[in-house]
Formats: sequence, C-alpha cells, structure tokens
Amino acid sequence: MNVTSKPMGGGKPQMPSSSLPKLVPGPVGQQIHSIYIERLGQFTSNGQYSSQNLQAAMYEGRASGDEYVKLQVYSPPNLTRPTFDEATSHEFKDTHVGASFGPSWSTHWIRIELKVPRKLQCKERLEFLWDADNEGLIWTEDGEPLQGLTGGGKRRIEWILPDSFRDGKSHRFYIEMACNNIMGNAIGDIIQPPPPNRYFQLKLADIVAVNLEARALFLDFWIIGDAAREFPQDSWEEHQALQICNEIMDTFIAGHGTQDSILQGRQIARKYMSNVDSSKVYESEKEPHVYAIGHCHIDTTWLWPWAETKRKIARSWSNQCDLMDRYPEHRFTCSQAQQYKWLEKLYPTLYDRVKSKVKEGTFQPIGGSWVEHDTNLPGGESLVRQFLYGQRYFESRFGERCKTFWLPDTFGYSSQLPQLCRLAGMGRFFTQKLSWNNINNFLHTTFSWVALDGSQVLCHMAPDNTYTAEADFGDVNRSITQHKSMDQDNTGLLVFGYGDGGGGPTSEMLEKLRRCRGLSDKTGRLPRVKMGDSVDDYFTRLEKKAENGTQFATWYGELYFELHRGTYTSQANTKWNNRQCEIMLHEIEYLATAATLRDSNYQYPKKGIDDIWEDVLLCQFHDTLPGSSIELVYHDSDELYAQVFKAGEKLLKDAMSALELNTSTSHESELKAVSTLPWGRVEIAKVPDSEEYALVSGGPGMASVEKLTGNGTSTASIEELENGTFQLSNEQFRIMVEKGAIISLVDLSEDRELIPRGQKANQLVIFDDKPLYWQAWDVEVYHLRSRQELLPSKSYIVEKGPHIVSLCTETKISEDSWIKTTISLAASVGQRPSYIEMSSEVEWRETMKFLKVEFPVDIRNTEASYETQFGINRRPTHYNTSWDMAKFEVCCHRWADLSEAGYGVSILNDSKYGFATAGNMMRLSLLRAPKAPDAHADMGRHHFRYAILPHAGPLDYRTVRTAREFNHPFKLFHGSPTPSNTFSAMRSIQLTGSPALVLDTIKRGEDDEDVSRGELPSRKGRSVILRIYESLGGKARGCICIDRDVLAVKKIEKVNLLEDDGEDLVLEDDMCDLTFANQGSCKIELRPFEVATFRLQL
Repeated sequence: MNVTSKPMGGGKPQMPSSSLPKLVPGPVGQQIHSIYIERLGQFTSNGQYSSQNLQAAMYEGRASGDEYVKLQVYSPPNLTRPTFDEATSHEFKDTHVGASFGPSWSTHWIRIELKVPRKLQCKERLEFLWDADNEGLIWTEDGEPLQGLTGGGKRRIEWILPDSFRDGKSHRFYIEMACNNIMGNAIGDIIQPPPPNRYFQLKLADIVAVNLEARALFLDFWIIGDAAREFPQDSWEEHQALQICNEIMDTFIAGHGTQDSILQGRQIARKYMSNVDSSKVYESEKEPHVYAIGHCHIDTTWLWPWAETKRKIARSWSNQCDLMDRYPEHRFTCSQAQQYKWLEKLYPTLYDRVKSKVKEGTFQPIGGSWVEHDTNLPGGESLVRQFLYGQRYFESRFGERCKTFWLPDTFGYSSQLPQLCRLAGMGRFFTQKLSWNNINNFLHTTFSWVALDGSQVLCHMAPDNTYTAEADFGDVNRSITQHKSMDQDNTGLLVFGYGDGGGGPTSEMLEKLRRCRGLSDKTGRLPRVKMGDSVDDYFTRLEKKAENGTQFATWYGELYFELHRGTYTSQANTKWNNRQCEIMLHEIEYLATAATLRDSNYQYPKKGIDDIWEDVLLCQFHDTLPGSSIELVYHDSDELYAQVFKAGEKLLKDAMSALELNTSTSHESELKAVSTLPWGRVEIAKVPDSEEYALVSGGPGMASVEKLTGNGTSTASIEELENGTFQLSNEQFRIMVEKGAIISLVDLSEDRELIPRGQKANQLVIFDDKPLYWQAWDVEVYHLRSRQELLPSKSYIVEKGPHIVSLCTETKISEDSWIKTTISLAASVGQRPSYIEMSSEVEWRETMKFLKVEFPVDIRNTEASYETQFGINRRPTHYNTSWDMAKFEVCCHRWADLSEAGYGVSILNDSKYGFATAGNMMRLSLLRAPKAPDAHADMGRHHFRYAILPHAGPLDYRTVRTAREFNHPFKLFHGSPTPSNTFSAMRSIQLTGSPALVLDTIKRGEDDEDVSRGELPSRKGRSVILRIYESLGGKARGCICIDRDVLAVKKIEKVNLLEDDGEDLVLEDDMCDLTFANQGSCKIELRPFEVATFRLQL
C-alpha cells in the first residue's frame, strides 16, 4: 500500500496529517472500575462529606424556633383518639423540638403557628419539615385533613407551604401525631411484641427553601449511578453511566458547588437521559415493557389496631391526592371496600376529594372484595360475601364494579377463587405472594389460573416480586429480567409505593420513574417504563393477546403458598369465632327468609345482617383470621365478635318469634328442634338443662323430638377390661382405648380393623415449634423431628350409656398446661353414619410448642382429600418431589379424608384448619404457642371437638353431610306448639336428586323492594336466593322443588354471585320426585364443583 501522496504537478511527497499530538503530554492510567464506582457515594451521602457534596446545596435557607415555628400540644388521656373538633376545643400547652411524646399508641395534637421570614418569602419552593419518627396528619385551621407525615426511615416529612403563607403573617395549622411509626411500635425487629411505653422525640420542625435544581440533580445522579452499578460491566451503557457520574462530580467540585455547577451537572446528565422534568417524558411512541402503577398496601390490621388503620388511610390517601395534582401521570390503585367506608364515615371531605379523583380516573379502586382477606380459612359463603359486599360498595359509591381481583399479600389462594371471581364479574387476578415460597420457585408470571370447576382467570404476578417497590432502577429492571412468561408476553406490572403500614408512592418515586424512562429512551438497555395506565388497561392488553391466539400457561387448582403454614392454627379462638359466626349467619338468613314467607308483617333484617357480615368479613383480613397480628388486635376482635354474637342472637330470636318458635323456660312445655341444614337427619341429642337424651329426626326446618328411655333397641356400652384399658361399643364399632389412645377400632359390619397393629389413634403429640423467623406465621418441616407423645395421668368413665358412652382422659402437658379429652360414642341410629367424637378442654401455657393429635389408619393411598370452600383439594401423602414435601402442613375445613378403593376414614372438626397426611398417618393440628407478634397468643382455656368417621365405600356425600351436621347441631328448645304454616314455610324449598348437590345458602334477594336499603336500584317484588354447589367432583343433576301453597314463584333464574339478571329456567309442575302436594319443580345440572346461584322470583 502506498503511504505517501504525490502533489499535483510533481514535487516532494507529503506525509498525512494527524490531530493526535506527536508527543504524549503525560501518562494516563486505566480507571480502576471499583474505585470509581465506590466514589459515587461521596456525592450524595449524608456522611463525612455532606458539608462538601450535593447535600450542602439542597436548601437555600432555613428558619426554626419560636419566632417562626411556635409549637403547642394537647395530649388526650387514656390513649383516646379524639376528632379534630374535640381535640382543638381543649387547652394547648407550649412544647418544643427535642420534646418526647408517648406512650405507644397515644395521640398528641400539635398546634403550629408558622411565620415565613422575609428572607425566604421570595424563594421558589418553601416546605415545612417535620420529623418525630412517627406518623402524623396535617389539618388546616378549619379542620380539613391535608396530607400525612411519616418520620424515620420510610418517610415523607415535607409539606409544601401554600403561597398564601408568604405574607409574613402568622398562620395556624395542626398536626395529629400518632405515637407509632409506619410499621407499628416494635423496637428493632418489627414482628416482636410492641412495648407499651415507647416514646418519640420531635427532631425537626423547620421552614426550608428548597433548591429544586439540586434536588433534581440528586435524582439524576441516583438513577445514572444505579445504571453504573447494575448494568453488566461488559456493556458500554454501564461504562458510559460511570463516566457521566464522575463528570458530574468533577464539574461540581470545579465549580465549588455553586448553582451554575449544579445546572451544568444537569446538562451533563442529559447526555444519558432525555428531559425528565415533566410528564412529557412518557409521550414518546417507543413501546414500553413495564407498566408502573402506584399502590399503598395498608394492612387492615397487623402490627397496629383497626383504630390506627383508619388514620393510616387518611394519611396515605391524602398524600396521593396531592401527588395527583402535581404529577399528571400518577395513577394510584387501592383495594378494600372497608377502608373506603371508613374514610367516608370519618373523613368526609377527604372522601369527597378521593371520589373526585376516582371520577377523573387517577385514583382507581380495585379488588372487588370487602377486605384483602385470607382465602384459606373463610368458608365458601364468606368468600362469596367478600365479593358481594365489596362489589356492591364500589358500584354504589363510584358507579362501577371492579374487574380485577387484587390480593398481593395473602398466604395462599383457594382452588375455587377463579370460579368465584368470574361469578363476581372479575376475570383478572393480581398477586405476588408466591414469590416468598421457601422451597420451590413458582413457575409462572402471567398465566391462566383454573378453578376446580374449570373456570379460569388471567393471573399476573409482579415480576419484581413485591407490591411495595420503591420505584428504583432495579425495580424497573427486574420487572423484565425476573419475568417467567416471556414466551407469551414481554411486559410486566411494577407496583410501587410504601406499603403494609401505608404511605404509598412519594414524589421521589415518581421522579425516579421519569428518569428511568428518560434513560431508556436516550441510552437503552433498561426496560422502558410507562405511567398513566391502569391495572385494568394492562390486563385488557393481555386479554387481547389471548383473544389473538396467545396461549398462556395454565395452573389448575390451589396456589399453595410454601410458607406461613402455621397460620392454619395460630390464634385458635379467632378461628373458632369465625366458624361460629358463619354458622350463625347461615341460620339467621334461613330463618329470616322463612319468617318473611310466613309473616308479611315481619321485616327481613337486612341492615342487621349486613352489619354482622361486614364485621365478620373484616375479621377475615389476611393478618387477623390467620393469627399473625399483635395482641391488641385480638383484644379488639374479641370485643367485636362478642358484639356480633349478641346482635346475631337477637336476630335469631326475632326470626324465631315471627315463626312462632318462642322458647320457654318451662320444662313442661313441648320439646322442639330446628335444623337449618337442607336434608333430613337423625341424631341423639342432649335435652337442654337436663341429663336426659332425645332422638331428634326430621328437617329441613322442624324436627320431631322423642325423649329416650333406657329401653332402646340400639345402645352404646362401655366397660373397663383391665386397669387403664376400656372398650366402647355400639352396633357399628368396637373401640379399645388404652392410656387415652385408641389402640383398636373395628368396623363390625365390615369386620375390619382400622388401626395398624402397635399404633395408636387419638394420640396427643407435641412438637418444638421454632420457625426460621416468622413465629406466628410459620411452621417448618424440621419441627416433625421433635415429636413427643404425651402420656395421660388417668382415664375414667363419664357416661355409661345406653344412649351415649364417654371416657375422659386427663393429660398433663407441662407444669402449667393440661388437657382433658373425652371420647364419646353414641348408639347407632338407623342408617346414620356413626362416628367417634372427641371433645377437649385445654389449659395451654406453652412456649413455642405445637400440639397435634394423630390418627394412623390401615388405609393406603398416594392422595388424601381435604374439604375446601365448595369443593375438595386432593394432595399427596408422599414426599416424592420437593413440591410434594412442601405440603407437609395443609389447610382443610370441616373434614379431611384418606380413602382407598372400598373403604376410608374421615376426620371431622368444629374449628380446626391445619392438617397433614403422611403415608397412613393423619394428623390434626390443635394449638400453637408463638411469642411474636403476640406474646400471649393462644394462652388460656380452649374447647374444641373432632371426630373419627370410618366409612365403607369411597369418600362420598356421607362425609360431606356428617361434617356439616357435626358443625350444625339441632337447636333444641322448649316452646309452645308449632303452627302448621311455620312448618310449611321452613321446608317450602327443597333440593332433590344427586346427594352430591348441597343447598348451601337460602337468603332474600339483595335488592328486593321490601329488603333494599337504597344503595342500589331496587328490584320489583320479592325473591329468594339459593346457593347450590356440587360437592364431590362429578356432574350432578337435581331438582329445586317448591311448595306452591307457600311460595308463589313466577320464575327461576340462574344468576351470578351479584344477583344480576341471568338465565331463565323452566319451572314446571311435578317434574321431579313429588315432595309437595302442589309442587313446582325446576331441573338443574351442575358441572363438577360448580357453584350456582338461583333466584326464585315471587
């Protein structure tokens, strides 16, 4: 190659010129990457260089002290939380920065007289800074709540002063101080029991003039610095980010930290990100991958009581309204109708402000449920009412129902939720909790979740694995890098904002997201984030993809959470209260409906029923019913449950009075019985206030009662064979009990021994129970290694028959704890399945122990069956895979069953939910003793019942019905003769056909004109609502039979859970088995585990 050039016309050749100097000016070394990365922290930290770095330029002026900020306080007594008017009517006393306020959970109203000094009045931005390490709410002098304040770590301590404050005059406002921080009152470890005497020191009460450009540069540098730290080191984007940051620092140093150097630094930042100073940054047409939505998860209870939650709502939501005024792109979503209702009642002006934002589309209600409830423990009808009451509230207040079920923090998800969601008008579901699994990583991000009946919802789990993201660079990046469904869709939801204890998004978070978007558009590599859309917009795009052929992965059945398994057992008293409330509400609605059919003057108690349901639904919040809240919460819930039972008893009494089922204290009056279950039944029951027994048979509705004598043809017997060994027998079973445990259980008709040789059923066992961290929440698999059998001290016969025999065994658990277990066997009655009942009284004073009872059975199957809401979950009895082993403790409702071909054993219970089946060992969980967050959880006296129900043949309707009967005993009482029209009214609707069909609920229509409370348009006429489900997992046919002499039914519709107009069904005469003389009949067919709702229009 010729390296010279020849000039035209000849001459000497010329060497090519170069801009590179011939002589090197000096040595240049390779940057030591780690050092220059670590250097970045010097520019923004509050450490030893804060007087020389950007922190020193953040404020242009400051004023404090009595001349400018005069403080006075009123401290309400006895931990009361007075209203604004009540508090401001009292005398205030002087206070000051440095003063301490307490104790825990107390309230202090601070009156502030603020005057802006002349030197600050012309500054661009004035803020009032307040930090007492706790929470507060700013009120105007006129009693208008303005915004929340949160001191300490997760904080918003600033309030932008109105321009009207720049007049040099004194202006008054108030701060309602709550002596708790955003995560309660524990010191250090947040889940430890909070001390009662925590105090908070007021650290800051200043007026400041903010240097907005310095604050903006701080955020520019933060995000570009994150790119330098988090982008791959082998990428040019990472190296450029590092050079940009160091250039900004060098410029600031060279300019001695002047305003000009700050402005120059911002211009340097523009090399890496576009203009980020307005919402216009989101207006580029480049396709986004991450859709950010503001959220404020407020646990309705957890480390604070309900009373504080109500104030957290006001603090958090007022902040979001303020941010919406300042950031046009901000969209904020919040769930839980209960929280909106509290705001509506307690903060009406703030509620109106929220409502206006809802209308604008910036404040977005979501979820469709009353609270963010637990889904493992509530009964089926409770799940229905969560949706019914939630959707009705949102529709009545905001004109729309929710389309997306929102449940980010609940401890596992019931297998029937997709079906119930669809029936409540929601086809989408959002969560993220399965990212906490501590054994297996869940497989999907976006997928179709399928219920037991085949219903599906489209589910998205936030790829960032949180619902409280802080909108950092890493949050945006992980929203794609951790996405597990990229084959189907390459977008993710980013849910950001301080949560659990409230707070929500901050201006800093919104500014960071603007910069992330500007970085993506200018430089790239970071997934492009977008704001301004709703969660529903996001799901609509996913549904459109499905409509256009995208096949999302499917997940069938429960979303089992591989953590927090202890919540099936913790706080046993709360779980017992919930079960009893559900039973009571079932009875109230059944009897009140019958009363309205019989007596036109009786007013269906809709308000009373609604009030009770709302309280019960409130207590089903996912940190209340599961047992993971502080002690104060359970004091409150115990009081609320007591009020609920009192109100419910009155409604029951009123309904029974309308049915002329008046009770009498005279034992000479007629003995009567009522059953609210939808089938006929028979059992031996104890006569109230007597040692006598009666044979009760009949139902639904009224049943006949026959007092038993000692001459019955069927009897039960008990005898002591030798010291400590007892035999209990009836026509179905022979039972041998030794030291309180069942060593033999023989089914006489099948000639089958059910207890394996050498093993013991009804054996009480105790385990050491120290999970890795979450005490009230977790039980870990290793607890099984610490099994210890409890040995009884004595056994003795309590009842000798002939109707019921009972054997009591006393067992000392420790110096402070004991248990009395009474094994009872009733005489066999007809075809009724016989079971062995255990009733227990426990004094429980243990520390970190787990009490269970074991039932080894001579049954073999690789799966066991567990009742869930409206269906059955089948789970492994082996540990073949880590997914199988993870289910070492599971949730069941009224029964669990292990069956093989031809025979099985069911274990029934009246208030327990934790269970395990490993091989042939069935184990019912009874009591735990965690010490955090409630140091006294479960301490005290407990009463509960459980039973063994052996059955020839497969698991079938006998277990389903017997378990319900075990939980719904006949109501026996003395009273006057029952009128015939009462008898007719109570059994005027019956379900015939497949015994797998269960008529679960009978109630009045929500909007019947004689029932409606006016929240939604009323419906002409009267109606009765029936909820029926298929309970065993097969197609089932049946017939709704109506006594037309009692019910003038015009038509029958199949409707949804919200009781919208639905499909008209055929109503004919005597189409099914004849049940009534003048009968109307409607044939129905349900698919496996289908939940169906029918309206009988009168």
